[in-house]
Amino acid sequence: MCYRINLGEYSMSKQPINLAIRFALEVVAIVSFGIWGYRSSDKWYGFLLALLLPLLFAVVWGVFAVPNDPSRSGKTVVPTPGLIRLLLELALFGAAAWMLFDLDFQKLGWIFSTVVLIHYATSYDRMVWLLKQTVGK
Repeated sequence: MCYRINLGEYSMSKQPINLAIRFALEVVAIVSFGIWGYRSSDKWYGFLLALLLPLLFAVVWGVFAVPNDPSRSGKTVVPTPGLIRLLLELALFGAAAWMLFDLDFQKLGWIFSTVVLIHYATSYDRMVWLLKQTVGK
């Protein structure tokens, strides 16, 4: 017997578990930015960086988006081409991983990096969609 499975519009990037993992990665990245900012100085501006760096991450993450992105609300402040958005996400997650290693959280840095790679590999449908998106005039 041969069974065929019709996946139709099946999308790994929209699966609740994958979305939860993505959210957890975003939270870990924001916290990493804050801890790294705080520990970057013993002076008062370490506290300031602990507030500003996570805020910068959140603003960049939320403002620069691809219009009609199905993994988000679809709304955007600054319409961004898919390739640029993908590079932005990878840069922010890469920076968070670097910060974890710089903070000497080696194990957490490796776990975070591995989960980011697995997340993007399993969200291949979103990667293909992003790479096809351009922002017209």
